[in-house]
Amino acid sequence: MRKIIVSLSVSLDGFIADPDGGIDWHLVDDELHRYFNEWLRPMGAFLTGRVTHELMAGFWPTADADPANAGPMAEFAGIWRDMPKYVFSRTLDDAGGYHTTLMRDVVPEEIMALKARPGGDMVLGGADLAASFRQHDLIDEYRLYVHPVLIGRGKPLFQASDARTGLELAGTRTFGTGVVLLHYRRPGAAAG
Repeated sequence: MRKIIVSLSVSLDGFIADPDGGIDWHLVDDELHRYFNEWLRPMGAFLTGRVTHELMAGFWPTADADPANAGPMAEFAGIWRDMPKYVFSRTLDDAGGYHTTLMRDVVPEEIMALKARPGGDMVLGGADLAASFRQHDLIDEYRLYVHPVLIGRGKPLFQASDARTGLELAGTRTFGTGVVLLHYRRPGAAAG
C-alpha cells in the first residue's frame, strides 16, 4: 500500500509561512532542489490544498521555459507537470489541468482507496490539509525541512490537537545552507 508523506519546509520556530504567506526565507539552493527532485521523481501523486496548488500552478507549468530557471528548477517543472495531483478544495470549480483531480473533502475511505492503487507514495503539502489528514490518522511519514531562521510569527506548521502520535526517527540530513531534514515515520513502518 502506498504511503502518505507530509513534506514541508518550516522555520526553526515552527512556521511554514510568514504572516503574509511569504516563503522568501526558504533556503533552497541547487543542492536541496536536486535532492527534492530525486526524492519526488518516483512519487505517485501530490496532495495539496487550494492555496498550495494555486501557488504551484501559477509558476511551475512554464518555469522551464525561462532560461533563468535552468538546472534543478527546470527539471522540477517537468516533474510537477507530469505528476498526478489531487487538490482538496470546496471553492475551486476547476482544478486547471496538468493531471489534476479536484476533491472536495478528506474522506478517509476515498484516501484509503487512493493508497491502495498501484504506484509510488503520495506527497502531502500544506499545513491545513495535513491537519485534516492527521485528524483522520492518514499520515504515514513526516519529512520536515527545518530552515535556520526564526521568523517570529506566521502560519504554524501544526494546529492544536488532542491527538498524540508517536513517531520514530527514520533519518536526518544536513544540507550546505544549514537546512536540516528531519524524517519521521510511524513506529514499525517499513523503510521507504
